[in-house]
Amino acid sequence: MTEETPGFEEKPDVPSGATPDGAEPKDVASSSEEEASPAGDAVQTVGLTAQLDQVRTALNERTGDLQRLQAEYQNYRRRVERDRATVKEIAVAGLLSELLPVLDDVGRAREHGELVGGFKSVAESLETVVAKLGLQQFGKEGEPFDPTIHEALMHSYAPDVTETTCVAILQPGYRIGERTIRPARVAVAEPQPGAAGKEEKATDEESGGTEEV
Repeated sequence: MTEETPGFEEKPDVPSGATPDGAEPKDVASSSEEEASPAGDAVQTVGLTAQLDQVRTALNERTGDLQRLQAEYQNYRRRVERDRATVKEIAVAGLLSELLPVLDDVGRAREHGELVGGFKSVAESLETVVAKLGLQQFGKEGEPFDPTIHEALMHSYAPDVTETTCVAILQPGYRIGERTIRPARVAVAEPQPGAAGKEEKATDEESGGTEEV
């Protein structure tokens, strides 16, 4: 019989390098963690990229809204400035229209040599003021008749004109910029009827008559 030593139990021999049952190898666990880490980083990167795209989209939308607001403001400001200038021009034109009879009297006095003394000084000051406000006089003898700026009060025929011409200025016209306050009132002359035919006949006679065929 074999004697057993009390307090000691025999354990099976475990080869060196073997892993006890129920225990996972350390190298297998570490490799699993290493494989899981890149996958988590990729998911996190995709999420950050999506958030960044959303922020960029929102920024582009806000930038577009701001640009539209700036364009609308610029258009509004230009429209207000244009309306302000138009209102000012209309107001000045209304005031100067009331002064036109006075300017006509000054012009007639100058033509008759009556613009002397203190009256001359006042008249010249008035003309200077209205000129600073943009009032311009127009209408000259000999210029072609233009119905948009001339008003014909007298009509005649003349042999020395080739088109309808202003031969006398009865009242000068006035404008402010492109706005006509009063058309120039004029006497016009037209070419005599048949004058063009006579000129053509005279030209034919000077050229040597008919040409032989």
